[in-house]
Amino acid sequence: MAEAKTEQSYEQARDELTEVVRKLEAGGLTLEESLNLWERGEKLAAVCEEWLEGARARLTAAMNAEAADTGDASDAAAPF
Repeated sequence: MAEAKTEQSYEQARDELTEVVRKLEAGGLTLEESLNLWERGEKLAAVCEEWLEGARARLTAAMNAEAADTGDASDAAAPF
């Protein structure tokens, strides 16, 4: 999935996913159109999740580094 992440920013993927959901909720699509949109939405959701996982990892690393600098290991636990 890494190639999908480099193609779109989190914001781009999120905005496109919002549009996909809007179209699906509006209805009036053929089964084939609905399936294609659903599959696209699944891919976009995975891109968003990958970005969020990366952000969580960076935040946890920063918190661990700060805890190591201050000597307070109790702050090192991830908040999520």
